[in-house]
Amino acid sequence: MKVFIFLWRDWLIESGYRLSFFLRWFGVFFNVFVYYFLGRLVSTAAAPALALYGGDYFAFVLVGIALNGYFAIGLNTFASNLRQAQMTGTLEAMLMTPTRLSTLVIGSSLWDYVSTTINVLVYLAMGAFLGADLSRGNLIAAVCVLVLSIITFSAVGILAASVILVTKRGDPVTWLFNALLTLLGGVYYPVEILPGFLQWLAHWLPVTYALHATRLALLQGYSLSALAPDLAILAAFAVVLVPLSLWSFRFAVNLAKREGSLAQY
Repeated sequence: MKVFIFLWRDWLIESGYRLSFFLRWFGVFFNVFVYYFLGRLVSTAAAPALALYGGDYFAFVLVGIALNGYFAIGLNTFASNLRQAQMTGTLEAMLMTPTRLSTLVIGSSLWDYVSTTINVLVYLAMGAFLGADLSRGNLIAAVCVLVLSIITFSAVGILAASVILVTKRGDPVTWLFNALLTLLGGVYYPVEILPGFLQWLAHWLPVTYALHATRLALLQGYSLSALAPDLAILAAFAVVLVPLSLWSFRFAVNLAKREGSLAQY
């Protein structure tokens, strides 16, 4: 029940800034049209490199930018919400309540995930309207990949929040993963066009498997069994990162309490 109170609070805050709310949704439509026209420009040249995903650059990048919203939220939302709570003076009060730490972590990010889900649905609906072929999509497989991806990237985001809680400023975890995601993750172009060393490095990132599997599920209709290798690797990332992130966050909270620095920023 408490997590939904967080959701209602964040909805009231978000909808209270009407211009910001409008511009956020306008940006979704703007991005879709930008990549639609870009796809018309490069479609023929890009088709050979995108043969595995159906050959259509617009559909390829549409899935990339839609899923990138989840990746960005997973990496950034915990640290940014923690920072905001520090600056508004609410962090220490929340941590002193009997509310479980996991409830605070999940509740503080719930609205961001709901909002991003709506964004993704709008991206895909507009893409289909403009000609992206999603008719063969395997939604069940895509949702399974998405759930594992959200869990994995949320764990990285909690690690970043742990760093913020201790250092107050400077977040090397989020900076590093955002940089690697943009360059190597395959959001805007297939990993296969990268030089050999960068391809090797890309395969150490969970985003590579998340995007690969999601595109195959939505654009080519791959089944869960066909996506099993990608799902297994994402699950392995989650098994390692989730306990590590929760331990690090609890350690950071206890350290900040001992030092009396919970409310400092």
